[in-house]
Amino acid sequence: MLRGYLLRGHREFFTGLWTLIISVSLSFIAGIYLGFVSAVLILIPGLMVLVTPSINMRGAIAGILTSRLSSAMHLGAFETKFGRDTELGDNLRSSIILTVIISVVLAIFGKIICILTGTEVIGIAEMIIISVVSGVLAGVIVTAVGILISVLCYRKSWNLDMVGAPVVTTFGDIMTLPFLVGTAIVVMQLPFIGKAILGILVIALIIWALISMHWATKTMKDVLREGLPLLTPLCLLGIVAGVLYTNQLEGLIAAASVLILISPFMNGCGSIGGILTSQIGTEMHMGLVDARSFPQSLVWKHFIANYVYALLILPLMGLLSHAAAVLCGITTPGLIPMVLLSLIAGLIVVTVMNLLGYYTAAITYRLGYDPDNFGVPVVTSSIDLIGATSLILVMAVLFV
Repeated sequence: MLRGYLLRGHREFFTGLWTLIISVSLSFIAGIYLGFVSAVLILIPGLMVLVTPSINMRGAIAGILTSRLSSAMHLGAFETKFGRDTELGDNLRSSIILTVIISVVLAIFGKIICILTGTEVIGIAEMIIISVVSGVLAGVIVTAVGILISVLCYRKSWNLDMVGAPVVTTFGDIMTLPFLVGTAIVVMQLPFIGKAILGILVIALIIWALISMHWATKTMKDVLREGLPLLTPLCLLGIVAGVLYTNQLEGLIAAASVLILISPFMNGCGSIGGILTSQIGTEMHMGLVDARSFPQSLVWKHFIANYVYALLILPLMGLLSHAAAVLCGITTPGLIPMVLLSLIAGLIVVTVMNLLGYYTAAITYRLGYDPDNFGVPVVTSSIDLIGATSLILVMAVLFV
């Protein structure tokens, strides 16, 4: 069955595989960076709480963009025009609005959760400035990459479902973390007047986003109406994951190769889930897959492909994390423990992602919503908490 599937769908399968390998390899840039800035995470209380949800919100928002554009391509509604009331232009503007609003939500939720859990954290004004400024800077770049890859796939007749999610989640990793840490360092060193000026700019951005929501086109309102209520509670999953990492920060620094692993691990597992949800969303729009309680054979083939992806890239993640730690002089528990950590925790996460991705698409489709607006955000946001929990639990067993 597996061999026949690979032979029939070898082009898409290997497109997805090579995209995953490239994206995971590139995400090690963010992982190594995180390993090097561990001291900053300690010096700026609560910053680690924003790391995971900020990265995944960038990927989730850009993932909505590429998933919707992919469906538009398959349905013949895609055009390379950026004007008002165009598929590309309206989705682009919706992504920027979502970025601004969700960045504010992340900061507020992060502050509240830290207070409730007794986690040390900086002030709310500083949290909002850091989250919005870094989020908008990184978000503009990641959204631009999403647009470029969408246009490229359209012109080259590539399947955007197999490329979009891995590419935008990778650039979400690479762009978000340096902007977040860099903005935090700058903001914490600014005098009061500097923070006040940045605060005014942030307020202006928020006002612009709210006004734009009011004058939005129908397509923009559809994206925002479904995206905001979905992404807002999903922020909590990432923040709780950030609190888990914060509370384990000393242990993570003691085995700093795990800090290197976090970004590619989340990227790889999230990209695998993103490919699945993009495929299923497109296939539901085209009538190839029904929103049934029990997945059809075509969906099971996607599940099997995801496990093949996982078995190929998860050990590679552990190996590269250990090698990067050794080369950079960062502490590591060893090659075998790192490979086992990545493989075991990753297989747990991929299993959950398969089920979560399918049933998210099926339920939203049944309820009359667009699965393209829900699949990638749910998967990439859930990966925060599920991935963090899996890594920490498997670490507790392996690193005793």
